[in-house]
Amino acid sequence: MFKSMKKQLNNEKGLTLIELLAVIVILAIIAAIAVPAIGNIINNSKDKAILAEASNILAGAKIAAVDNACNPEATPTTCTMANLGEYVEGVTQKGSTTLAYSASRAPSGEWSIIYSNFDALNDKRGLTGTASVDETVLNGLLNP
Repeated sequence: MFKSMKKQLNNEKGLTLIELLAVIVILAIIAAIAVPAIGNIINNSKDKAILAEASNILAGAKIAAVDNACNPEATPTTCTMANLGEYVEGVTQKGSTTLAYSASRAPSGEWSIIYSNFDALNDKRGLTGTASVDETVLNGLLNP
């Protein structure tokens, strides 16, 4: 019995070079597909974080406007960083420039935001630090 098992073990051979190369090629193809996909996921999550911060700034501006912490006499009602300090938490700088944001409400009631972190977006949707983005556009970018 032991002799027959020993004979079978001696007849066993490892992988051939062709089989080993085939496995390596398959793994390389899978890696070539997976690496760019992971990079896109990371960039999209960074973009979503910036857009979520902008949404939080707008929410803070709405609360500040109700509390009359902004400049209600101005048309449009404008909330600057100085007005929104206690209403907005956790907004950080992503780029190399100075962080700046403000929100304003038009007489029609539509809010818009100017946010310098729009420059750090990877999705190239045309948003810049000087561009004013309406609330409906921002919500559309967050929930495509």
